This record gives sequence, C-alpha cells and structure tokens, in this order.
Amino acid sequence: MTQPRPDEFKPPQECPVFEPSWEEFADPFAYINKIRPIAEKTGICKVRPPPDWQPPFACDVDRLHFTPRIQRLNELEAQTRVKLNFLDQIAKFWELQGCSLKIPHVERKILDLYQLNKNVADEGGFDIVCRDRRWTAIALKMGFAPGKAVGSHLRSHYERLLYPYNLFQSGANLLVSWTDAPTPIIFQSFRCVKTEPGTEPCENNRPNLRRRMGSFVVDLYMCLVCGSGSDEDRLLLCDGCDASYHTFCLIPPLHDIPKGDWRCPKCLAQECSKPQEAFGFEQAYRDYSLRAFGEMADSFKSDYFNMPVHMVPTELVEKEFWRLVSTIEEDVTVEYGADIASKEFGSGFPIKNGRFKVSEKDEYLNCGWNLNNMAMMDPSVLTHVTADICGMTLPWLYVGMCFSSFCWHIEDHWSYSINYLHWGEPKTWYGAPGFAAEQLEAVMKKLAPELFQIQPDLLHQLVTIMNPNTLMSYGVPIYRTNQCAGEFVITFPRAYHSGFNQGFNFAEAVNFCTVDWMALGRQCVDHYRLLHRYCVFSHDEMICKMASKANSLDVVLASAVQKDMKDMIREEQDLRDKVRKMGVLHCEQAEYDLLQDDERQCAKCRTTCFLSAITCPCSPGQLVCLHHIQDLCSCPLTNYTLNYRFTLDDLYPMMNVVKQRAESYDEWASRVTETLEAKLDKKKSLSVFRSLINESESKMFPDNDLLRQLRLVTQDAEKCFSVAQQLLNGKRQTRYRCGGGKTQSQLTVQELRSFVRQLYNIPCSLPQAPKLKDLLNCIEDFQQHSEKVLMDEATGTAVIQSLLDVSFDFDVELPELPILRERLEQARWLEGVQQTSAQPSTLTLETMRRLIDQGVGLTPHPSVEKAMAHLQELLTVSEHWEEKTSILLKARPPPSIEVLSEAAEKVVGIPAYLPNCMMLKDSISRAREWLQEAEAFQDGDSIPLFDELSDMVIRGQAIPVQLDPLKHLEFLVAELQAWKESAAKIFLIKNSHFTLLEVLCPRFEVGAGSPKRKSKKAKDCSKKKMVKLDCLSDVEKALLETKDTTSALATLGEVRLREMWALSSLRAANESKLLPTADCMDLKVCVCQNPPMGAMLQCELCRDAFHSVCVRAPSDSRSAQAWLCPDCRRSEKPPLDKVMPLLASLQRIQVRLPEGDALHYLVERTVSWQHRARQVSASCEWNRTSHDQMVFYTEQRCIPLQGLSVELEELMVEGLLLQVSLPEITQLYHVLLNGLGTHHTHGQYLYSDPNSGKVVFLVVMLVSYRLEKKAKRRLEREALETERRDKAKKLQNKRQKMNKEKNLERRAASTSSSPRSDFSQSDDSEEEMAMCPAEGCQQPEGDEVDWVQCDGSCNQWFHQVCVGVTAELAEKEDYVCVSCTISDGR
Repeated sequence: MTQPRPDEFKPPQECPVFEPSWEEFADPFAYINKIRPIAEKTGICKVRPPPDWQPPFACDVDRLHFTPRIQRLNELEAQTRVKLNFLDQIAKFWELQGCSLKIPHVERKILDLYQLNKNVADEGGFDIVCRDRRWTAIALKMGFAPGKAVGSHLRSHYERLLYPYNLFQSGANLLVSWTDAPTPIIFQSFRCVKTEPGTEPCENNRPNLRRRMGSFVVDLYMCLVCGSGSDEDRLLLCDGCDASYHTFCLIPPLHDIPKGDWRCPKCLAQECSKPQEAFGFEQAYRDYSLRAFGEMADSFKSDYFNMPVHMVPTELVEKEFWRLVSTIEEDVTVEYGADIASKEFGSGFPIKNGRFKVSEKDEYLNCGWNLNNMAMMDPSVLTHVTADICGMTLPWLYVGMCFSSFCWHIEDHWSYSINYLHWGEPKTWYGAPGFAAEQLEAVMKKLAPELFQIQPDLLHQLVTIMNPNTLMSYGVPIYRTNQCAGEFVITFPRAYHSGFNQGFNFAEAVNFCTVDWMALGRQCVDHYRLLHRYCVFSHDEMICKMASKANSLDVVLASAVQKDMKDMIREEQDLRDKVRKMGVLHCEQAEYDLLQDDERQCAKCRTTCFLSAITCPCSPGQLVCLHHIQDLCSCPLTNYTLNYRFTLDDLYPMMNVVKQRAESYDEWASRVTETLEAKLDKKKSLSVFRSLINESESKMFPDNDLLRQLRLVTQDAEKCFSVAQQLLNGKRQTRYRCGGGKTQSQLTVQELRSFVRQLYNIPCSLPQAPKLKDLLNCIEDFQQHSEKVLMDEATGTAVIQSLLDVSFDFDVELPELPILRERLEQARWLEGVQQTSAQPSTLTLETMRRLIDQGVGLTPHPSVEKAMAHLQELLTVSEHWEEKTSILLKARPPPSIEVLSEAAEKVVGIPAYLPNCMMLKDSISRAREWLQEAEAFQDGDSIPLFDELSDMVIRGQAIPVQLDPLKHLEFLVAELQAWKESAAKIFLIKNSHFTLLEVLCPRFEVGAGSPKRKSKKAKDCSKKKMVKLDCLSDVEKALLETKDTTSALATLGEVRLREMWALSSLRAANESKLLPTADCMDLKVCVCQNPPMGAMLQCELCRDAFHSVCVRAPSDSRSAQAWLCPDCRRSEKPPLDKVMPLLASLQRIQVRLPEGDALHYLVERTVSWQHRARQVSASCEWNRTSHDQMVFYTEQRCIPLQGLSVELEELMVEGLLLQVSLPEITQLYHVLLNGLGTHHTHGQYLYSDPNSGKVVFLVVMLVSYRLEKKAKRRLEREALETERRDKAKKLQNKRQKMNKEKNLERRAASTSSSPRSDFSQSDDSEEEMAMCPAEGCQQPEGDEVDWVQCDGSCNQWFHQVCVGVTAELAEKEDYVCVSCTISDGR
C-alpha cells in the first residue's frame, strides 16, 4: 500500500447520517429537534429519507435557462489567492518598470515568490538574512533538500525580483537630493528582462536612451536626483511624467536600460497605491439550458479524467479538487449555476398551480420535507416574515458540474438551511459546528489577512475557501459527507460550510428557523451592524408580529419571544433615553413596516430599521439607526427627528400578552410535578397521566424535560400495565432491556421481583400489582419443590413432567426449567433403555446406536453414564458377532453345517436382536430341512416332478451352507433342461409361437367353446368341483397335481375328448358356411376374415378356407401330405422312430415333467391310432365317389365328406391331429381323398378303391345293446324333461318362451350345418341342487344346466360342461367317464 504524499488531501471525519422511520419522517421539525443535540456538534448532518419516499422532479426543464458563474479554481482558495494577488503586484511593479516578470525555477520547481518573500520578512528582512547567512535555513523552510547550494539561488532571485519591490513598499526608493544620497550599493548583475533562467543577455539588450528626443539637445534634461545633465547615455525618461533620472541615481540603481515603458518612482507609487477591486465571480458569456449545461458538464469531466463520468471515484475527484485549488500553475475554469430563483422557473418539488400537475391531496405536494413548505410551516419562525425572500423562504436552485464549488459561509441571519439533491452526481460537503465559527474566522484572517483588509466581510461574499486540512491543523473541527441523490443535508445555525460538486447534478435549498434560533438571530443582527452588512429581514419586526399573535403561539415560542422582546424593549428604551439626552426632542410615529427594506436601511451600518430611526430635514430619504446618530449629517441634533413605530407603552402590553401565554404553562407544570411526586395511596391512576399529556399536546406546551419525564413515566406505567397483564394472562412478554434494545424474552425471577418492586415504586397506581405479588409467591414455591426433586436421583418422569406442567402457567424465565428438562430427558432415556433391554427382540444394533447417540447428547449423570457403559459393551459384542456371522454367511465355498452350528451356539446368550445371527440360525434350520427333503427324495418310491426338483435346487442354492446332495440334483435339473431343448428342436417349427407343452398336449382351445346348457339330473348327486382345463396353464397345473403318470395320462385323455368334440364342431361350422347355398360375398374366411377370392386353400383339419396369398402355399400342389392351415400345423411332426428314443431317455432320468407326460400320452395315442388304422385298412373295400361341391375354386383337393361315416372321419381327423408323422396317415388320406363307393350289406359299409381296384370291407360293428341302451336313456330323459318343463312353466313362462326360441334357432342351425348328424335337444329347466362326480367340478349356475350319463359301468350323471361334452355329442355318441375308461382298460 502506497503512503500518501505529505501535501495530499486527507478527508475529514464523516458527519452523522440519520435514517428516520416513516413515523419519525412524518414531522420534519420534530425530527430535526430530536437529532439537534447530536448534529449541532458537527454543524452539518445528512438525512436519508425512507426508501419509498421518492418525490417526482417537477421543475419546468423547458423554461429553465440560466447564466452560470465562472469559477477559476486557483483563485478560490484564500492562501492561493493571496499568492496570486502578490504575484499580480510584483508583475505590475516590474511591468511599470519596463520589465516583464518571469518566475524562475529552482530544483525543477517553480519558485514560490510569495513564500520566499514571507520567509525573508519573518527572518527580519534581506539585510539581516544576508548578514546572518540564513539563506540555507530559508531553503530548508521552503522544502528544498539540504546540501545543494539552494540558498545562494534563493538569495539571487530575491535580490533580483523581490528586493526592489520591498524597497518600494517600504518607501526607501523615494528619491533624495544628490548631496544627501548615500553611496550607491553595488548590486550584482540585475536584469529586468524576460529571459529564461541560465540564459545570458544579448549584446543588443542595451538600447539607447529611454527618451524620444529626436534631435533635441540632451542637456535640456536634468536628473531630478543629482540635478546634473551629464552621462546622458544613463538618463531615463519616465513614460508617465517625462521626468529624467540617471540609472545609477535610482534606488536601487539600474545597470540595464528597461526594454518596455518605464515609470519613475513617483508614478510607480501613484499607480500601485490604487485600491484593488473586491474579488467576485464573473458571469458566463452564454445562457444555458439544463440539457446543454449537462452535456458540457459531462464532457468536461469525462475529458478531464479520461474515463466515463460514472466510473470516476469520488475520492479521486475530492483529492484532485483540493490539489487544483492549491496550485497556482494550473488554471482550471468551471461554471456553476447557483442561486437560481425557483419562483421564476419552478421548484424541483411539486407546487400548487405548477407545471407538474398533481392532486391537491398528493403526499409530496403537502409533505413537510417539500422545501416549498418547510420554511413556512408553523414550527418555523420565518412564517412570521411576510416578505418572499429568495433563498430563505423561497427555495433556490443549484445546477452543478465537476469541481464547481460553494465557498465557506454561514447562512443569512445564522439560520438553518436544508439542501435536497434531486438527481445527479454527489455533492461533497464540509462543515464546522457553530461554536467554532469565530475560531474558523480567526484562522482564515490569520492565514490570509490581505484578503480581509480588502474585504472585511469576505466570508459573507461566498467567494473564498480554505483547505479543510489547513483549518484542522489549527484546531478547527471539520466534518464532511457525500450527499447523494435523494438525500438531505441540514446545516445548523452559524455553522460554516462549503463544498463542491462531483459532477452534473441538480439541488434545491431553503432556510428555516426554529425556536432555538431566536437568541442567535438577535446576536446575528448585532454582528451584521459591526460588519455594516445589510439584513435580509427585520428581526424586531418579526418579533413584534409574533407578539401581536401571542394567543396562537406555541408556548415554547411564546416564551422565547417574551425573552427576546424583553431584551429588545430594554435596549430600545436605553437608546431612546440616550438620544433624548443628546438633544433630540422632536418625535414622530412612522409605519416602517409599510416601507421596503432598502428604504429604511441605516446609512451607516445598513441595518433595517423598524422600532425607531433618526432623520434630518437636510437629508430627505436618508436615516440612521439610534446606534449611529452622529453619522447622519452635520446639522445640530436639535434638528433631528426620532421616528418610532411603537411607543414603549405600546410594547409593554404586547410583551405581557406573550408572557401570559408563556405562563399558562406554569399551572400545568405544577400539577405535573405534584402528580409525579405523589406517594403511596396518593398516587394517581394511569388515566390522569394520560390526560396531562393530552393537555400538553392540545395547548402546545414545550417539549421540555418535565414533559419528557411525564411521557417517560407514562410510557413506563403503560409498559408495566401491559407486562403485568400479560404475565397474569400467561402470554409471552416483549420487554425492554437496558440500552433501549427490544428483545423477545421472558422475565427472570429476579427481574420479576424487581418488576413487582417497580410497580410499587412508580408514581402511578396499577391494579395488577397485588396479583403479581401472589404470582411471585407461587413461583418461589415452585423453585423450592424443584430443588427437592433435582436432589433425588431416582425421580421418575411423571414427577418431573408434573413440575414442568405447573411451570407453563408462569410466564417467567425460571433457571430450574432447563435443569428439569435435562432431568426429564435423562429419565426418559433411562426408561427407554430399560424397556428395550427387557425385550431383546426389539434391541437392534441401530436401536443401541440411537440410544448411545441420544445418551451422548444428554447432560452427564451417574445413572446415564452407567447405562451408557452397559449399552456400549453390548453394542461392541453384538457388532463383533454380527460381523463374524456375516463373514460366515458370505464365505465361498460355504462352510459346513457343523461350523455354523458351533457359531450359532455362541450367540445364543447375547440379549439383542442380531439380523445376521438370526439369518445364521435360519440358514442352519433351512439346511437341515433341505437335507431331510433331499434324503426323502432319493429314498422315495414315487418319481418326483421336475418343478419340485427345480424348486428344491433353487432353495438349496439360496442356503449359505455346504449341501452335499445339491450337486447331484443340479445335474439332474441340467439334464432335464437339455432334454427339453432336444425335444423342442425335434418338434417345434422354427420361429413358432407354440411351446413344447402346447404342441405335445391335445388341443384344448379349438373353436369358440361349447355352449353352456343345463339339464336336470334325475337323482341327487353331491357337488364336486371339476378340474378346469380351459387353457395351457390349467392343463399344466392339472398335470403337476397328478400323483403319477397314469393320472396324468387320464387327464390328457380328457383333454383329448375335448379336442375331438371341439374340432368336430369347428369342422361342421366351417363346412356349413362353405355350402353352395351360401352367399359368397357374405362369407368371412381365412386369417384376414375376408370373402373368398381367387385360388383358395382348404385345411384338411379345420375345413376352413384360406386365400393362397395370405398363407404359405404348399411347395407342391400335388404333395402327398394333407394341407393344414397355420393354426392346425403346430409342429414339425417328426417320425415315430425319432420320438421313441426321446421318451426312453426321459424314462431313464426318473423325473416327471409335464412335457414328458404329454410326450408319453402322444406316443400311446399314436400307437393306438396306428393299430386302429391298420385294422381299418385291412378290412375295408373302397369305391370311387364324387367330390363335394364348393362355392369357390381350390388349388388342391380335399377329402369329400359326403357319404363318409363318422367313425372313418374321426379316424382321419385324429390322425391329422397327431404331432407324429406315420405312413398310415398318408395312406388313409389318399384313400379318403380319392373317394369311397358304398353299399350297405347287413350292417356293413362297402367302399371301392379307385386306384387298386380291390374291394375291401370296412366293417363297423354297431353293438345292439348300445342301441337299446340309447333308446332307454332317451325315454328316461324325455320323462325327466317333461317333469322339469312343467315346473319351469310355473316359474318363468316368459324365460321358457325365449329359451325355446333360442333352442329352435340352434336346432335349425345344427340341422343345416350337419345333415349327417341327428342331435337331440334338451329343454330348459330350473336348476336343482345336485352333485357332479367329475373331479374339479365347475359348479355351473344359471337358468340351464345340461347333464350327461356315463355309458360305462358307473352310470353316474355329469355336468356336460365339466366333462367337455356338448348336447349334440351326448345325443350322437356314448360317453364313458375317465374312471370307467381307466378301469375298462380303454
């Protein structure tokens, strides 16, 4: 950090800055009076309004044109101006001597001639300094470095430039006669020529005589000193008076002839004795608008600092300003638009009828801080001055630019001033307090006496500043501030202030006077009289006007007016007596208040006269005050006239009225004093105190110490009343602590005691005092009980909680409460530890850690420490075994069950819930159970299921224990998975969506399902739920639930029956819709469900038609295989010789799985079908018949169904359903494809084979007992149906009619779809409670339930829906249940 230069400006201390609240800001005079004790100590202060207070700028910018003042900065500072004046005198002296002044340089600095002259004079003069050889000391005093022979240079420059001037000033150069003249002093080379230091004079610098004589004789001119005309070449002719002088006769002598005009000593004295003009600011040559001035100001600042105006630091501008005003060499000129009348151009604040239109109720229009209102508000004394005084009662406007300044001054009549900066860059202020005004004046007079000799009232001209650092060095207290836009600066009475502008800105200022100014105002008038300075208004006139309105005056103002008026009357009486004694006898009343101020000014002191004045008939229009009676004229005093405004008899009654107004306060004050000093039962209520305050406000009594004490006591009483009420109500209390800070807190017990004592000590009587005393007694009892409880270590939570509950009624800060709460937390924690320890199943590691963490946060206590130690020990042991068991459970390979059992025995005694230890015990238990299950599996007689085995392997792998049988079981599972993959490769078509089980099982989803019909059973049967086989998951579930392969095959046989029935229905439906009678365009065929079109393909299995473009066409239209649709072709249909090894490999594994059972059933079904097909082919004779007619063209031929027996059709259908390829299927397909010729002989059907020409017989034995049994069953069913029909008619005739219509429609549809089949229909009946013996009975409910009777050996009745038989199939074929099928070996 660089150190500041010795001459660098050091900013003074900051003045106070106040930020009033909205409440304080509402009354400006009250707030100024509030801050006056602080702010008047610094002379100036700054006030920041509340942030939301932002008045609009209402000045008429278009009309505002002004001519600014020109300010040359190096002429503003007092000491700098003294130097400049001195240099002007020196320059003028040498100019009159015919020489131009050139200031020399010493040590590369311009020589300060003023300082050199002053230092030599202080040392006694040139002769003494030369005699005592003090030039080196003078050089050091002027700041030059020692040892460089600067002193000799200073002597030379002084002798050449200053010594002749000093001789002239002292009068030593006045010319004497030649005989009396002393011996001339021999000077060193002395040249009064304008040359640079160090240059030699030219040879031609010596012109001829300084005279214009032409051809006249030289002897005509005689030297006025020596009287001789000799040495004519050394004679000088004065350009002023034409007198002649020898150069060597002058004092001091001249060795060179001056080049310019030369004046003789007499003319020189005459010119230099002319008085200097008073210094003042010049007016600029141009008129500015606000915009033009702003552009000029911003341009100046940005050019000067070479940066944007808003980026120039205020500190830099301040230092540069004081450097410029203290430097003679730099001549910087600025302009300042000061003292612009707001009456002409409008104020920056809103005013009535101004350019800026506002409402009459606008907050800024009527605001007290609006400077147009402040001076004339009631608290301001200036309201009693009727004249509009610009700058005092009317604001002045100020438009500033960078470096434009306002010099040291005090306000007129030593009044207050307030300045508001509307906008723009800051304004820097300096101020001195009023008590230092005379000190500041004395310092400036001491440092610049020459200026005060020229202008005695210099400080009232606002043209002189002095560096605050200089004033501070002489002990003058100086304060500073930067006034920003939107801020006020207030100056106090007789406070000198000055400053400058940081840049372009707009400010407004006005004066105001308060009551405390009254005495200073009269003192200021006396001061003005001494300085012969005019008054802005008459102080006496203002006092008399206030006295005339005494009843409306504020009592404080009335008191001040009475005191001032008393002094005024006494002085006026003395002056009038003095004048009367001096001989002035003639008196005359004059109404001076009707005259203009300049018409009644004292001719001597310029004081504005009001009470009296002296006039003389010889000088009409001229008057003097009574102080300067002898300065009027030379006439006798008896000719003078005493003019008076009021007689003394008029003034005394006026003063008495004011006195009575002031004394009305005394009676109120006595009552206040009596009320404040009342004791005990004589105390007044709070309402009495309030009434006294209201009276003071209504009568505008002074805000003195007594009123402040009354307010303070009343405020304390109100606070005590509020606090007491809140304490009694149990509410939180906001109280005031020492220092005025407000804190949200409760009273302590000690404070409550003090508060109770305060209630009894305040001068006001409050009714809550006795109640609070009782509350204090209850609190003390609570403290005693609490102390006993805290001493007992075994106190329970209930007792502590009861004490805390009692404390809720006390709105007091009790020191026992934190301790009780701590003990309550400790007791609760101990109870929690005891409860968890009593239930080890709930004591987890997390619980222990939580309890320990909670215990750490508790206040130390022996019981807590003991419980903490026990918990920590238990936690350490538990964490050790938890970690150890975790390692055992995660070990790879897993440890044996013996190792784990040994570890489990060691953790049994730990009283805690340990998850890993519990998992260890569980793992051991599960391992033992698994081993038992594995042993039973290996030793069991039954073949296990694959799912059971797989589940067992998965469970074994999840147990973290070494299980020896697990590897063998995993091998079996892997082998079964490989078997399933091999079977899938053999059976499944590539990219097929069918699963292996779905392919191997009979089809269970063929068609739309059987119609649900209900028939009544003749005899009662118990209800038994039949196994549901509607989807693949049902079949798989049924297979898994079977106990052995035989049961699984029986289940699959039942699925086969459903498959055959469903496919038969589907074929009949598809054949019926393809009959020639059908409308071809209404048909919905193929997978696309569109009508037949073009070449079609017909599936041999489902008999539905397909578009050849929608399905994959056969690779060879004459292929030997029957064409099946995509839904019917489910697998690759491998040959039987590939399937048999697959079944054999599964049987070797000795594990059951649904796919294996399905393959087993498929093989048995295939072998059975093969046997039947061989029997049929060996016993049948074939004949050719015609093909069925179709409604569309097919690419391949299909087996004609007309004339084909049901048994032969079912044989062919079942062969196509087999998922194994057999040569018999192909042979049968070709036989049936080429057609059959039939003739009926003794119950046999004869068909001819068109290819071979052989005649074979297909004998289908129709057993006679079955025909008889069917007829008998039909008769029984008809009887039962008749009985059911009668009952149904009684219950629901309408439903029976609707069901019959449905049956007729269904019967008609069945008849039309299958002309070969004769299906009998059963009628609807009411359902009865009956039992179906089918396993997994579905218990059908509703209006209809159809039954079917087994044609086997059991003769039991079954629900048709439970066994997968439709009504048509029950009429057409025999039904044999699963049990009879197994028992009969079918």
